[in-house]
Amino acid sequence: MAQRDPNVEVQQLLYELCVDLGFCLPPQEQHHLMETPPADADTFTEAVFEAEGMDPGLHEELRRQVRERVDRHMRRWGDP
Repeated sequence: MAQRDPNVEVQQLLYELCVDLGFCLPPQEQHHLMETPPADADTFTEAVFEAEGMDPGLHEELRRQVRERVDRHMRRWGDP
């Protein structure tokens, strides 16, 4: 069985966030998240908002949508 590449996993998540929700992060922010991805969905979601220059507290529904996608992807990362 092929081993999963964490960089590719994060890249797929970031692509989905860009296409579906408009969070198209600058290349250096994408690289940072791929190299050192936050360990949990809440922290990853906060990092995405920070990289976008947004306050997640001001966008509760959008934060919920981002977090749901992050959580769904992160759950798959743990699958063998």
